[in-house]
Amino acid sequence: MSNQGPLTGITVVSLEQAVSAPLCTRTLADMGARVIKVENPHGGDFARYYDDVVNGMAAHFVWLNRSKQSITLDLKTTAAQQVLGRLLQNADVFVTNLAPGATHRLGLDPDTLARTHPHLVTCEISGYGDDGPLSGKRAYDLLAQAESGACSITGWPDAPAKPGPPMADSCTGLYAAISILASLQERKDTGRGRSISVSLFDTMVELMGYPLTWSRYTGTDQHPVGLGSPAVAPYGAYRTVDGHTVILGTTNDNEWRRLATNLLNRPDLAASERYRRGPDRVAHRDELDAAIGAWCAENTLADIQDAADAAGIGNARYNTTTDVVAHPHLAARDRWREVDSPVGPVVTPLPPPIIAGLDPVLGPIPGLGEHTDLVLEDLGLDESDIHALRRDGAFGPPRHADELH
Repeated sequence: MSNQGPLTGITVVSLEQAVSAPLCTRTLADMGARVIKVENPHGGDFARYYDDVVNGMAAHFVWLNRSKQSITLDLKTTAAQQVLGRLLQNADVFVTNLAPGATHRLGLDPDTLARTHPHLVTCEISGYGDDGPLSGKRAYDLLAQAESGACSITGWPDAPAKPGPPMADSCTGLYAAISILASLQERKDTGRGRSISVSLFDTMVELMGYPLTWSRYTGTDQHPVGLGSPAVAPYGAYRTVDGHTVILGTTNDNEWRRLATNLLNRPDLAASERYRRGPDRVAHRDELDAAIGAWCAENTLADIQDAADAAGIGNARYNTTTDVVAHPHLAARDRWREVDSPVGPVVTPLPPPIIAGLDPVLGPIPGLGEHTDLVLEDLGLDESDIHALRRDGAFGPPRHADELH
C-alpha cells in the first residue's frame, strides 16, 4: 500500500475555522494534498477551544485538523498580507469560511484573486451566499439547519430538534471538496482556476430535497416522527424483551409482506387492503407500530435480528456513541488509527473512502503556528527575513491560549 495520495503535489492554503472549511481541507489532506492552515496569532481557529476532552485538546479540532501545517499570520499587517500573497502564488487551492465581507476587506475575494492569481482554484464557504437578503448574516450549523426547515422534520411535532451531527457544516465542506476536485481536473486543460462558492443554506436546501418537494406539491408541512421516516411505514424503533431497542425498516410492499408474514406471523396483516400500499401504511403507522412493538416486546434483540436477516428485512441496533466507540464491526475492520498531536497520540476513525492500493494520509494534528518557520523557509525566506517579518508584526505578539477564556 502507498501513502502517497492521489493529491500529492497539490498545495491548499486555507483561512478556516470551526467545521465546514476544515472538513473540506482535511478531506483533501487525507488524499495527499499539503494543507497550510493560516491562523490568527491571537488564538487561531476558535474550534481549538470548544472543549479540552482529548488530553487538553478540543474534540472538534482533533476530528478536523490532522495532516495540516499551521502557520500564524496577522493579516491586519501589510507584512503578513505579503506573505499570504507569496503562499497563494505557490498554491493550487485557496479555501475560506470567514465572516461575511471578510475576504473583500482583505482583498481576497474571488474576483480579485481571479485577476491576481488566475491559476488558483478558490472556494469561499459562506452561510447564505453572496447575494440575497440573508447574505450579510452570520450562519452556524444550527442556524442553517433551522432556516432550511431541517429542524422542523426532526424530533417530534411538539419537540423539534437539530439533527445531531453538524449536517450543514459537514455536507457543505464535502460539496466544497467535490467542487475543488472537479476544478483541479478542469485546470489540467485550461491552466486556469475556478471561483467556487458554497453556502450552508443552499447545502441544507439540497439535503431537504424530499420534504421540500413533498410540501411544494401537497401544500402541507411534513411532521417529524422521531426514529422513523414520514415517507415509509413501518420504519422505526421498538423495545425488545431484553431491554434493547431494535430498528426495523421496510421500504416497499414486498418487504412489508415479508415482515408481517415471516416475523410477526400475521399473514392477515400482509393480506389486508388497509395496509397494501405504502401510502396506506403511512396513514396507519400507529396501528402497525403497535403490532410490531407488541411482537418485539416478547422477543430478544438477537432473535429479532436473526429473524429479520433471514427474511431480508433491514434492521439495526440502536447504539449510543459509547457503544459505537467499542463497535465490533469497526474493530473487525481495523477502522481506528492513532495520529500524533501536540499532546501525544490520539485515536481517530479512518476516512470513509477506501481507495484500492492507497492508504489515507494521516499526519499529525498541528499546534498553533507550529509550522510557521518551516512554511516560510519553503517560500525561500531565510532567518533574517523571518526575523524582519516578526519585527513587523506579521505573526502578531505572543499570546497564550489561556488568555482567550
